[in-house]
Amino acid sequence: MKPPPFEYFAPASVKETLDLLREHGDQAKLLAGGQSLVPMLNFRLVRPGALIDLNGVPGLDGIREEPGMLRIGAMTRQRAVERSAVVRERCPLLAEAMPQIGHVQIRNRGTIGGSLVHADPAAELPAVVAALGGELIVRGAAGERTIAAADFFVGYLTTAVAADELLVAVRLPVAPPRAGHAFVEVSRRHGDFALVGVAVTVTLDGSGVCTSAAIAVTGVGPAPVVAADAVAALVGQRPATTAFEEAARRVSAQLEPHSDLHASAEYRKQVGGVLTRRALALASERAAGASR
Repeated sequence: MKPPPFEYFAPASVKETLDLLREHGDQAKLLAGGQSLVPMLNFRLVRPGALIDLNGVPGLDGIREEPGMLRIGAMTRQRAVERSAVVRERCPLLAEAMPQIGHVQIRNRGTIGGSLVHADPAAELPAVVAALGGELIVRGAAGERTIAAADFFVGYLTTAVAADELLVAVRLPVAPPRAGHAFVEVSRRHGDFALVGVAVTVTLDGSGVCTSAAIAVTGVGPAPVVAADAVAALVGQRPATTAFEEAARRVSAQLEPHSDLHASAEYRKQVGGVLTRRALALASERAAGASR
């Protein structure tokens, strides 16, 4: 397997990268970790005229705290995010999801921004960002703009990033006090893409009543599914099996997955509900423990 011919560029700055994107337009592809792009090139599923390598561009990686937020540079390796004490403390849902992404060798090279822009419908990171209501920072010739997670994932392998724009960072809210989280998924083998995955957060008040929650499901459509109606079954309630089951029922009812070689649509709908119930129970248990 050999990739099709292309021009290779190794820019040394964000400005140079944006100049190349403006010059080559939709004929250009950005190379970050290459864990998705390189196989697609070798199978000739994509045929770019220009390949722009981001690995020599400074300032696109790193993890830093901002007021109420965690900012992660787009070129930060997934393994660095997974091993970060700051991520574990401030954004535990992200930390819990990271080991589910492929294998260690993949995470050593794969980047957080590359996964988000690739927007695979079965990927873990888009679901985490959607559940947390994250912000995606992109930069283009017209300057920098912020895209809400709800508007970022447009469809299958498609995001709101324009052809002449570059994702530079993702911003995620830090976990509030008395908050719990859970990320659970089902896959054929560890490291395979999720057949279904669920990201959940639950926040309780001092008396143990749910004040806010979020549920996002991956592997069940062209983009992460945020289950707002299911959350309504939880807010204002004390965590209990009946509330979890009602939320799970609403998630299953909302999902409209397609069947494929790996699983039927009916299986994905049912498993989406089952995983939601499990994730909510675990997240609520963790939230209750954090409130003590």
